[in-house]
Amino acid sequence: MAKELSKVYNPREIEQFAEKLWLDAGSFHTEPPSKGGKNSKAYTIVIPPPNVTGMLHMGHALNNTLQDVIIRFKRMQGYNTLWMPGTDHAGIATQSVVEKKLHSEQGKTRHDVGREGLVQMIWDWKQQYGDTILEQLKGIGASCDWQRTRFTLDDMCARAVRRTFYKLFSDRLIYKGKRLVNWDPHLQTAVADDEVVHKTVQGNFYYMKYPLSDGSEEVMIATTRPETMLGDTAVAVNPKDERAEELVGKMIDLPLTGRKIPIIADDYVKRGEGTGFLKVTPAHDPNDYEIGLRHDLERINILTPEGYINENGGDFQGLERFEARKRVVEKLEEQGLLVKIEPREQEVGHSDRSGVIIEPYLSDQWFVKVAPLAEPAIEVLKEGRLKFHPKRYESAYIDWLEGIRDWCISRQLWWGHRIPIWSVELEVDRPVEHANEDPIPDEIKTALSNKTGVSWLEFTEDLGEFSVQMFPDEEEPTKVRIDICISEQDSTAESLLEKHGFQRDPDVLDTWFSSALWPFSTLGWPEETEELKFYYPTDLLITSRDIITLWVSRMVMMGLYNMKDVPFSDVFIHGKILDGNGETMSKSKGNGIDPLAIIDHYGADAMRFSLANMTTENQDMRMPVKQDDQGRNISSKFDIGRNFCNKLWNASRFAMMNLENMSHDQFDPDKMDITDRWILSRLEDTVCYVTDMLGEYKFSEPAGAIYRFFWNDLCDWYLEWGKPRMKDESQKPIFQNVLAFVLDNTLRIMHPFMPFITEGIFQTLSEYTNGRGLKGLTDIDTENLLIEANWPDSDLKQFRNPDVEQQISEVQTIIKSIREVRSQYNIAPKQKIKAGISAPESYHKLYESCRGLIMNLAGLESLEVAENIQREGTTATNVIGEIEVFVHGVIDPEAEKNRLEKQKQDLLKAAKAVEGRLSNENYVKNAPPAIVQDSRNKLAELSEQIEAVEKLIAEL
Repeated sequence: MAKELSKVYNPREIEQFAEKLWLDAGSFHTEPPSKGGKNSKAYTIVIPPPNVTGMLHMGHALNNTLQDVIIRFKRMQGYNTLWMPGTDHAGIATQSVVEKKLHSEQGKTRHDVGREGLVQMIWDWKQQYGDTILEQLKGIGASCDWQRTRFTLDDMCARAVRRTFYKLFSDRLIYKGKRLVNWDPHLQTAVADDEVVHKTVQGNFYYMKYPLSDGSEEVMIATTRPETMLGDTAVAVNPKDERAEELVGKMIDLPLTGRKIPIIADDYVKRGEGTGFLKVTPAHDPNDYEIGLRHDLERINILTPEGYINENGGDFQGLERFEARKRVVEKLEEQGLLVKIEPREQEVGHSDRSGVIIEPYLSDQWFVKVAPLAEPAIEVLKEGRLKFHPKRYESAYIDWLEGIRDWCISRQLWWGHRIPIWSVELEVDRPVEHANEDPIPDEIKTALSNKTGVSWLEFTEDLGEFSVQMFPDEEEPTKVRIDICISEQDSTAESLLEKHGFQRDPDVLDTWFSSALWPFSTLGWPEETEELKFYYPTDLLITSRDIITLWVSRMVMMGLYNMKDVPFSDVFIHGKILDGNGETMSKSKGNGIDPLAIIDHYGADAMRFSLANMTTENQDMRMPVKQDDQGRNISSKFDIGRNFCNKLWNASRFAMMNLENMSHDQFDPDKMDITDRWILSRLEDTVCYVTDMLGEYKFSEPAGAIYRFFWNDLCDWYLEWGKPRMKDESQKPIFQNVLAFVLDNTLRIMHPFMPFITEGIFQTLSEYTNGRGLKGLTDIDTENLLIEANWPDSDLKQFRNPDVEQQISEVQTIIKSIREVRSQYNIAPKQKIKAGISAPESYHKLYESCRGLIMNLAGLESLEVAENIQREGTTATNVIGEIEVFVHGVIDPEAEKNRLEKQKQDLLKAAKAVEGRLSNENYVKNAPPAIVQDSRNKLAELSEQIEAVEKLIAEL
């Protein structure tokens, strides 16, 4: 006797059971065909690598659930599927965590332990905690190929980073220059745009007067950062401002500095906004920086890397930046130059890691020239080689690439890929007008030989593959910096460079640099591995909209640059999960939900199904937050998943209890009744729809279709209709075989959404019957594991039967109508009642043939089917088009009359609305003919129903 499913569904028990089956079987691992892989058609997804500092949050749960849905779907379709897992070293985030730990536990800074000491501490920390989030992802059922787990700092990825940097450097697409960046004064590093969080803070607008040097008048300036005036190099006015003609070209005595600065005209200044005059500080504001470039203004940096005023700040040198703000305001007030202070809320950028306010800061940084890389990335989208789902996100991608600025790739950190550049400064006899004269002039080679003590040829022949660039100093063009990049890590060559006076650049690369290589660095590039040949380009990227610019676009650029092909063909952008008030979830707000708490409370399958069911292309997802009895944040949004899992478990348990002693050989397709043909047709409809929707990267639609088919069609109708057949020895094997076949196929299409519970039920189903096909019609490959089973195939098309579906739909309508009466008049479910169907003769054959189905599920003692049925005074009536359903002996005539009157008014209201449309000439003339005809048909139908209701009222 087969083992029954337990009476109570225990998610944790089934999750552990299924996970062990998959891991023991190696179900997640794959190989290319050249290495023994089973299937010859690849389907690849690379995971958006979570930070090693990360813990699972709802965004991760959503993102990885959707990836797993697709990868399991494709695996069952017979693809050689690779879901590549891994983590990102997250330079600034990880170093910040370890530095805080160092300070709290030992009271030391990174400078106390040195570069090598800190990096080793971070590696130790990574080994202990760095893969926590991957372990948590396993808990939600992520079927990644864990044997291939990569890390953006491992040897394979590091080699790809080094080779890409070298390639870009050799192609003159990487350079070093003094540019304005986001600067974190606490961590003392440039930070990426996505590492800047804008917060609303209470600040001030400071209005102050700048006197003209000729003493004729003053201009008024408004600013939120008065301390930056110490670095002003101009005042700008719009050229169309009526004051511009008189003032442009005049000089201003810049207060507190002793410097004179010009008044210039620039279109950036908006007429009619503020005072009409803009202080220009090119070294401390991105817009001012652009103005400075247009007008060749001096760039005066007034800050140290720590955020203190430097020597350019005169009397304010040594003051912390916010203390300097107070002192500058006080001095302006003393000199009568402060007009007023106006309190105002402002959006101010803060470092996501340190929490301090970001400074726009002029700094020597490494940059990638992005324009040559951006153009091909735009073209592949226009050509259709890259597609976004939903399509509207293509505009964000295009807009970013068309307006892109050079990419700052250097960070002043110690954790990360160190920039592979060795530099030396030389004095030459003549001014060098531009960088990278090619070939390098002889006098530069001579100067370098003098510096190193060996000839250029002798010096370079031991470097292996290298590239060299030269950069003249912007202020002293006879000073030249020579940069050498070596293509591969080579300790001998590196020692040689350092021996001859070259110093390695201390900075590391922006984390996004290594992440941009993720789709091919994880597959072994620059080596031509079998994995790279087979699995690249990948197929799908699933991510959120906030990193389309920072990550998606860069992966496309670098994939085209290194691999000459797109890194993926499709990008699915999912919405964000918000709380019930539409606010972003976060720990600080206390409105975040821990997915592990949801798994503990509801189960992983319930969480996965609920998340997929909420995922549409149109909007973010609101998730009201409440607390469970342990004080953890949860949400009622997961009730639907839990209820569905319970329904699946209990219904499957009931089904399998009815599959005892099932015989595959006793199935006779000619003995199938209308409900068998109907459920098989509904199954085929559902499988086709789910297949099509998943193929288009839709999630809510297929999840909803599966839910409706299982709960409504299979459980509410087919199982109920099948109960009497289990007592009929001639019908029992037919029902059993169809039920086993439908349940098997249903588990297959459910599996990507709810893998644990479906695998557990599948295993038990296999104990009841190995033969789950329909003998003489179709067979099923009953694999040992559902995860490795085939997706339902084209054999199901033979079961498509729209006529049967229409007939059963009409029968269901009758049953629902009778049930409505039972509910309305509180008739007990077990109480048998008498009913009648008054319908045209064309319906009689259907209702007579389905008499048993109707009586069974409507709880009838008798059923009369005729063209005209005599209505009794206590008969309840429902009108369904041209059909009238009577339930005898249940009503108060006066109450029924009132109900029918209300029904009549509703019908009249609906008819009036349709008549209004049809009386509108523009509607009839301009609307599509089919739509107009639908309206006419609807009006005719409503008229018939009104007539039928009026007849019933008259009878009463």
